[in-house]
This record gives sequence, C-alpha cells and structure tokens, in this order.
Amino acid sequence: MTMGKFIRVQLFFPRVAWACILSMAALTMASAEPIADHKNRLFAYPRTLDVRDAGDYRVIDYREARDIDRRDEIPERRVKRAYVDFGARRATKKEGVDTPAGRLTYRYAGRLVGARYFTVYIHGSGGDSRQGVDDFTFGGNFNRIKALMMKSGGAYIAPDAGRFDGGDLERLRYLFVALSEASPNARIVVACGSSGAIVCYQLARDKSLMPRMAGFILLGSYSDASYMSSPAGRARVPLMIAHGGRDRVYPIAQLEQFYGSLRDAGIPARMVNFNSGTHGTPIRMIDWRETLNWLLTN
Repeated sequence: MTMGKFIRVQLFFPRVAWACILSMAALTMASAEPIADHKNRLFAYPRTLDVRDAGDYRVIDYREARDIDRRDEIPERRVKRAYVDFGARRATKKEGVDTPAGRLTYRYAGRLVGARYFTVYIHGSGGDSRQGVDDFTFGGNFNRIKALMMKSGGAYIAPDAGRFDGGDLERLRYLFVALSEASPNARIVVACGSSGAIVCYQLARDKSLMPRMAGFILLGSYSDASYMSSPAGRARVPLMIAHGGRDRVYPIAQLEQFYGSLRDAGIPARMVNFNSGTHGTPIRMIDWRETLNWLLTN
C-alpha cells in the first residue's frame, strides 16, 4: 500500500482494529533485531587515526585516491558494481501525497505500512529526491541504506524538500505525521545533508513527533545551538555528526564546538571527522548501519 492510499483508507479504519495492530506491533518491537548486515566490509570506515570520548569522537583516514578513484568506475559518477544491490535499485518507487500545503513528491524503498524503522534523507539546497536514491553516486551509499532498510523491515524515504520555505516545511511535517500513523511503532531517523539541516532543526522543535524520533544525522551540515533547548534536546534525542575535515562551506571547528555542547548538555552525541574530506564526503562515507544501530539503542 502506498502512503497516498493509506491516508485515504485510514480515516475509515475501525479503532478496534487499530488497537489490535498497535498491540501486535508492540510485541514485534520488543523482539526487534538491530539493523541487518549488508556489504559491511565494503562500506566499513577506513583506518581510525584518533579516538576520543570513549569512541564517540573519531578521526577517520579518508583519502580520495582510495575512497573515490579506486571505489568508483567513473570517479564521483558511477561506483563499481560490487557496491550496488540491484534488488534495492529495482525496489525504488516514486510516490506523492497530497497535504494541506500542496502535493509532496518522494521516492522510497521498503515498506511504508507496519514498518519497524524509517530513515528519511533530506537533500541540501538545489537538490531533490533523486539525489537521495541515486544508486551509483556517492560511492553507492544511498543504495546501501535502501538495502539496509528493506532487510530490516523498514523503509528509506527521500522527499523533495524544495527550498525549505514555510510551505515545504509544512508538507514535510505532514509526511512525518502520515508515516507515524502508517507505522505507529516505527522509530524514525532523519538524516540532513548540508543546508537541509534546517529541516532537522525544525523537526526537533516539534514536540508531537518526539515519541517517534530515534535520532538525527547531520551530513556536512551546520550547527544550531537551539537544539539543546528544543523538545528533541530535552528528550535527549541522539544526534550524529559526520563532517569533512576540509569542508569550506561549514568549517569543522563549528561542528566540533557543537558536538562538545551537546555532550555538556547530556544529549547523546557522536562525531566522525573524515580528516581530509570536503563538503560531500560524509554522504559518501558514513557507515549507515553502525550509525543507525547506535541511534536506535540510545
């Protein structure tokens, strides 16, 4: 069932039936396994250069010659076949949902109804949902997250976030509400790339969504001190920061200070510094499985 069909049907679904579904889903969640394995060796982090805070802060040995040139068939355009799961590629669908603020388009792979987990990727400025489901760019890492979610009884979703204005944010919020209604016991992780972090910080201010939020991921994004006092911060929703050491858009020093502030406030936080990486490196290099399992256990 697609999200659009679900929204039309759920208005007429008997409340007793919903109660049964909630009870069954709670039992399922109690025995939930961690995020499944998928090509772990290929996507594992390279050598660790430095570790601090009992492993919560790491510096990773990132090298373009190895992590782009040797990993890609065509550098930055097409990864080698070994990194791609073609089942996840074939399973990717495009859908739309009508919201009070207009229609929202998104692409996804996995199950939307009765899911255990959702991972939602928000693109940066000038992007759209196509970036987040491209199987061959960014070293095949978007293909991996699709496969991980499918194997783990969840779904990966990449919506069109537009220009992050008021209407865009309202449409995205409606999507999260619909996801929560379609899968009442699903845990939601939101990953925001670059300036798409505005969506992460806006969602962090929405108290109604906090019971569903398992965590936020910043991929080459900026810091916002308001997170500490937001409903997400007060609920200790964990936050993962992945950043390039040579990012010229958002200097890493700002994110390191933010990471320290989160820890000082008692909020679970982790940071991975790809030592010579640039602005797009975290999207290519983040280990989705390790990150999601950490978020889901905090």
